[in-house]
Amino acid sequence: METLSSLADGFAIALTWQNLLLALLGCFLGTIMGALPGLGPSNGVAILIPLAFTLGLGATPSLILLTSVYYGAMYGGRISSILLNIPGDEPAMMTCLDGYPMAKKGMAGEALSLSGIASFVGAFFATWGLIFLAPQLVKIALLFGPAEYFALFALAFMTLGGVSSTNQAKSAFAAALGLGLAMIGVDTQTGVPRFTFGEVHLYDGLDFLVAIVGLFALSEVFIFLENRHGEADGTKPNLKIGRLTPPLSMLRQTTPTMARSTVLGFIAGVLPGAGASLGSFISYSFEKRLVDKDKTFGKGDPRGVAAPEAGNNAAAGGALVPMLALGVPGSGTTAVLLAVLLSLNITPGPLLFSQNPDVVWGLIAALFIANLMLLAMNIPMVGLFTRLLMVPPRILMPIVAMVSFVGIYGISGSSFDLLVMIGFGVMGWVLRKLDVPLVPIILGTLLGNSMENNLRRAITIDNGNWFTLIDSPLSITLWAIAIIGFLLPVFLGRKVKSRMHERGDEEGSITD
Repeated sequence: METLSSLADGFAIALTWQNLLLALLGCFLGTIMGALPGLGPSNGVAILIPLAFTLGLGATPSLILLTSVYYGAMYGGRISSILLNIPGDEPAMMTCLDGYPMAKKGMAGEALSLSGIASFVGAFFATWGLIFLAPQLVKIALLFGPAEYFALFALAFMTLGGVSSTNQAKSAFAAALGLGLAMIGVDTQTGVPRFTFGEVHLYDGLDFLVAIVGLFALSEVFIFLENRHGEADGTKPNLKIGRLTPPLSMLRQTTPTMARSTVLGFIAGVLPGAGASLGSFISYSFEKRLVDKDKTFGKGDPRGVAAPEAGNNAAAGGALVPMLALGVPGSGTTAVLLAVLLSLNITPGPLLFSQNPDVVWGLIAALFIANLMLLAMNIPMVGLFTRLLMVPPRILMPIVAMVSFVGIYGISGSSFDLLVMIGFGVMGWVLRKLDVPLVPIILGTLLGNSMENNLRRAITIDNGNWFTLIDSPLSITLWAIAIIGFLLPVFLGRKVKSRMHERGDEEGSITD
């Protein structure tokens, strides 16, 4: 009853005109970001962070806007998958397998609407899972001391690549680079400047938002400038949309699929580092093994559209659970949202539910509202979103660059931050060319200081005894999970990733 009462308070916060308009704006912009190939939820949220701060929004409105963008991008990824056979982002890759064949059969509208309904089901029930699971994790997290928190942060870094990773060495390098960047600034315990090179602007350390916008948004601009293939990407879909609503028989056929995929996707989302890509892949693979008796998957089976869409949207909701309850992001996009919270002087974790209940429950209530908005928006406005696929990147990318520069300057008023952002953009461009993941860098920058402080505190409490880090059953359990999470991708990661791309290449799903 206490949970439902808190949720009712959250709806009272979310149902204000300002927050409703922000949710609507976030859903619309997020769907566009997801539909445009190459952007995806992480880039979409990163690009719009400066907008939230430039508008002077508080913590709850900012999170409502950005999480609506997050959910909208997860919805939008399926549009280009179904119509163009080009995944908007990696989680939407599995939707190509049956979505594009359905479109070629003249069922593009039905496929788009079915994917929207499956996305709604996955995200809706994942939000309920967030409501009931996050407070339980909070109770466990209250047992944590400095040693346990250090082990938890280590777990986040070591499992960040997830089972779908192919190169743990690059993930480890990226995490180490992020931790190194977190060391820049004045040491909070000794007052000694570290890696500042006499530059006064660096005494406060690196701004999370500057790093995120540079690494994600500006690097995307640099990638475009290098490739200069804008006109080719602005291809007009040549498929007819057809009927916009799926028949009741199709909904009855896919309802059990949506239910099973929601459960699998939510579990994948809660696991740190697994994320929506794994949720989508597991849901599709499980459903194919279970129900594909007539070998119709890959040929336009509606269940092959419903499974990955319910799975990846459920995973998106599940990834919010460890971020809010433990302060450890479950995916790349939640790492970006974690940076927003920290920039607003709000620390996610066990005390968030007691110290900032308005933020938590307002956000959760807004997720329900955003889901309803996305369902209502995505079916009648399918034609509009498909036309947006014609916008060439040569027009889009200058807008991205403008929003990044104006937004960051509006937040800090410092030209030095603009130079730092450009530096991060160049670094992100180089790292992306080397296939080094960017999310561990962001996570290291975000959690590095907290990780260092908890390490120092734990050792100080036990008079310099390093064995205090493995002195409790809880810390031993966390270290064991961390080691397994790091080693598992070494043995299984390449196999899982190759299977994902093999499935993506079947029936010409990635390039027709």
